[in-house]
Amino acid sequence: MVKTIVLILQILTAIAMVTTILLQSGKSAGLSGSIAGGGEALFGKKKGVDDLLSKITAYLAGAFVLLTLLLALLQ
Repeated sequence: MVKTIVLILQILTAIAMVTTILLQSGKSAGLSGSIAGGGEALFGKKKGVDDLLSKITAYLAGAFVLLTLLLALLQ
């Protein structure tokens, strides 16, 4: 029973982590990033959202590792 709950939590954590990673903007966008770079300098970049998503991703990654270790101990 506990093993099933931990497995479900791990799957939900993995899905949430993939979602937050995909929502983050890329660090370098290649050629399109160099063309749009002037626009970012003029209008600014949404730094707050990226920082928040980065922190959420770090917490989810930590939770995923802990759940994985707990699942291995329950085997």
